[in-house]
Amino acid sequence: MLNASYEPLNVCSLRRAHVLVFKGKAEVVEALDRPLRSAADTYRWPHVIRLVHYVRVPRLVQRRISRRALFARDGWRCVYCGTSGGRLTLDHVVPRSRGGDSTWENVVTSCAPCNLRKGDRLLQELHMELARKPSAPAPVLFIHLATPKIPAMWERYLAPYLSTPAPAAAAA
Repeated sequence: MLNASYEPLNVCSLRRAHVLVFKGKAEVVEALDRPLRSAADTYRWPHVIRLVHYVRVPRLVQRRISRRALFARDGWRCVYCGTSGGRLTLDHVVPRSRGGDSTWENVVTSCAPCNLRKGDRLLQELHMELARKPSAPAPVLFIHLATPKIPAMWERYLAPYLSTPAPAAAAA
């Protein structure tokens, strides 16, 4: 689903896309060659839709943190030692016991040994460093998580946002 400005918003179900088009809230930008049939009529099969009116998406509202999204954001690697094998865990850079929050800027992917070594201490106390500063992931990451294989028809709308590697490819 695209905003009126053609900015990608999310991936929605076929049913949701059709309802938005049927109610006049969206238009079909790309359709599949097969028809979508109901008992009384035949419609275009929406593959990419665009909202008719622009929806302001607040940038301050961040998506909920999930382990899958966190691991994908960090490339399925420990941010401390860089290993990709083994058991990955969620680590708070500033531990919750020391006032750290569960925000995208304070959680990172860590392998179990690094997380155990760090415990509830600060990075400075252990002389540990982050490979990169944690931040909220780009919205396209959530599109990758919803649909690991991006259909060819979507690429032209996602091209400016595809600098983030697909999580499925990073996990393999």
